[in-house]
Amino acid sequence: MLAKYRYVLGDRTYRFVNLAQVMAKASPARAGDRLAGVIADSAEERAVAQHVLADVPLQTFLDEALIPYEADEVTRLILDDHDAAAFAPIRHLTVGGLRNWLLGDEATPARLAALRPGLTPEMVAAVSKLMRNQDLILVARKCRVTSAFRNTLGLPGRLATRLQPNHPTDEATGIAASVLDGLLYGNGDAVIGINPATDNLAQTLHLLQLLDEIIQRYEIPTQSCVLAHVSTTVEAIAKGAPVDLVFQSIGGTEATNRSFGVTLADLAEAREAALGLRRGSVGDNVMYFETGQGSSLSADAHHGLDQQTCEARAYAVARKFEPLLVNTVVGFIGPEYLFDGREIIRAGLEDHFCGKLLGLPMGCDVCYTNHAEADQNDMDNLLTLLGVAGCNYIMGIPGSDDVMLNYQTTSFHDALYLRRTLGLRPAPEFEQWLARLQIFEDVQGPRLPGAVPAAFARPLARLHESRGDG
Repeated sequence: MLAKYRYVLGDRTYRFVNLAQVMAKASPARAGDRLAGVIADSAEERAVAQHVLADVPLQTFLDEALIPYEADEVTRLILDDHDAAAFAPIRHLTVGGLRNWLLGDEATPARLAALRPGLTPEMVAAVSKLMRNQDLILVARKCRVTSAFRNTLGLPGRLATRLQPNHPTDEATGIAASVLDGLLYGNGDAVIGINPATDNLAQTLHLLQLLDEIIQRYEIPTQSCVLAHVSTTVEAIAKGAPVDLVFQSIGGTEATNRSFGVTLADLAEAREAALGLRRGSVGDNVMYFETGQGSSLSADAHHGLDQQTCEARAYAVARKFEPLLVNTVVGFIGPEYLFDGREIIRAGLEDHFCGKLLGLPMGCDVCYTNHAEADQNDMDNLLTLLGVAGCNYIMGIPGSDDVMLNYQTTSFHDALYLRRTLGLRPAPEFEQWLARLQIFEDVQGPRLPGAVPAAFARPLARLHESRGDG
């Protein structure tokens, strides 16, 4: 016997008060949902909730907002921007029916692209809860999303990297050394992006100028970003700074975004300011967003939703502003939200699937904190799975260890591993630059150790001199 949000199993009846509870109870187990008190009480209850969720018509997600329309601007964005014509071909389906369709041969890359405006984040989050890891990989691989600024990202057979030269004191020589190291391993086509040690206008201006000088001097077909708060970046634009990309952390509820000090109007203003600079050469995607499961819970702004559904709602915010890059910083928030390697791997695959299905150029910071029950082998597993799934880009950091943010992520060598193992290549414009400067001898790997290209010989010597080691 099956009724709306009610299921009888033998002599026991399961009742779920609303769609949000069905979604939460159907989610694979993770620490954050346990902390929020929304997790299924048992594996049996989780299976029952998944059964109930499978029979929910997709139309229900348009009729029953998980967060009231009048209370949340992200809900208003999702419903106001929904494309009924794009939704029409699957309107008759249930969540389970959508899963079956996505896994079938009819769900071609072209049809998936046409479907994107008709999907809401809640629909996509719901279907992900019914999928095994291999299902998430298979469907995400069929979703092709490209973006462009000074190079083209997301093309089939390509894997880009964010070169992340963070330094605990924003010291220029240390940053330059990391940038050079990364470039020599073919990293940096997604962006050369610095998390500043201090978020103030003067430091942001200094770092923007430093990165722009490097890119311009060596004519690197890539883009830079200083990951300051969006308001700081807007101030920097007003000062005439060489801003390529505007960064902001975002969440899936209005209250989460306000905890980050940002509204949708702020993001729209920043995008317009960056577009006005006209610094792109092959495209005009000027926004860079980062997200992470657990951010809404940590801000006490989740409205009783499970953390993965909140995460998917953040992708509606990102989609609105046509970004160059979106990445889930999947294990960064800590074990209170994703406890161990298993939970981090599952969350990374979910986030990538949901983002790509909604039409976002998704990357992933394959990472963990040192107090999580995870290690680099877990990250190797997630890295490889995301490579198979068609992830647009990953992080590249010296030795996998961010000395400023104090977490573990992927290294310059990890990108090289994934490209060689899966036959992936950098962004085409960046690949041509690597070949022209003789950094790469072939499309999948750098020159032999010690064979420094002539263009970098002098700056490398200066770095050694500044450090007193040569």
